[in-house]
Amino acid sequence: MKQILQFVKAQPVLVISGLAALVTAFFIPPDREYLGYCNTTVLIELFALMAAVAGLRSVGLFELISQKLLKGAGTVRRLGMIFMLLCFFSSMLVTNDVALLTFVPLTILVFHEIEGVDEKHRIFVIILETAAANLGSMLTPIGNPQNLYLFDKYQLSALDFLKTMSLPGITGLICLFLLLLFLPKQPCKAEERKPEPVSKAQTAVFSAIFAVCLLAVFRVIPDWVCLIAAVVGTVFVNWRLLGKVDYALLATFVFFFIFVGNIGRIEAVRSFTSSILTGREVLVSAILSQGISNVPAAVMLADFTDKGTSLLLGADIGGFGTIIASLASLISFQIYRQEEDARPMRYLLRFSAVNFGLLAILLTLALIFQK
Repeated sequence: MKQILQFVKAQPVLVISGLAALVTAFFIPPDREYLGYCNTTVLIELFALMAAVAGLRSVGLFELISQKLLKGAGTVRRLGMIFMLLCFFSSMLVTNDVALLTFVPLTILVFHEIEGVDEKHRIFVIILETAAANLGSMLTPIGNPQNLYLFDKYQLSALDFLKTMSLPGITGLICLFLLLLFLPKQPCKAEERKPEPVSKAQTAVFSAIFAVCLLAVFRVIPDWVCLIAAVVGTVFVNWRLLGKVDYALLATFVFFFIFVGNIGRIEAVRSFTSSILTGREVLVSAILSQGISNVPAAVMLADFTDKGTSLLLGADIGGFGTIIASLASLISFQIYRQEEDARPMRYLLRFSAVNFGLLAILLTLALIFQK
């Protein structure tokens, strides 16, 4: 019993998603359609990216970059701003998931190097990064999965997309700059030491895996090529790094896919959704995202409305709020939670304060803008 409680405490989101999938399975017993629930492309890309990031971290590349960032930043506040903007702008091109998989591990490493920094400041920077990645990903059709799906389904023009998403994206960024004021102007002092030599060959292999992942994200190459490159490349350099992949996160995604797939097949749920959605696309999609995340919410609701821009707006804004409202937010939390000195409850409390605040501001703005 004690071991079960420890597991629940260590993996609360995994347990909740698993229970949600199990409950819906009583209404929709497992059948062949279950095989179509999982977005294998997302799972493959996540696996490959986590392997690539683990590899780049193992060769010491992140430590080298962290020391350069510390020297250039000067203060904790400026360092937080650098990481925040890196996530904001990179998410426009490589998706919010990829941006966070890349920069959150680096942030954790950098803050370990700073002498006398409070843990709450590291937590706050990761939260700002997560919000910045979700905001930046709003502004391009390839920034996140729901944007890509809705942009294609409703055949939106680039102008329509930009007109819809620019106001919440820019407003959210202004809010983040104001939140930066909560970080101190404490100097970033780190112990001076000579960095370990970085293996150029291993760095090249893992950089190549990362590049292949990006090509798969942009659909230049098929996802199976990405999977083969990640497995073969990692085994070739150091097969033990495959153990660094967060399989709990992958399992969480699978459980969510099952939950959403089953929910969509329950007729009573579909009928209720159709009846409440008309004319309330922004509000309903934002609220639904709080419980099942914004990607499945967008996919589920798209069959019930022809107002693509409203659904797009609501789903993207709905990525703020709960930890599962955006699966990118879940990625940040899972990466942080794996640290030995992590304080998950402190993280969740601060995350909720920032994200529900952004949700309230952006949702209010969107509803006013709609009128």
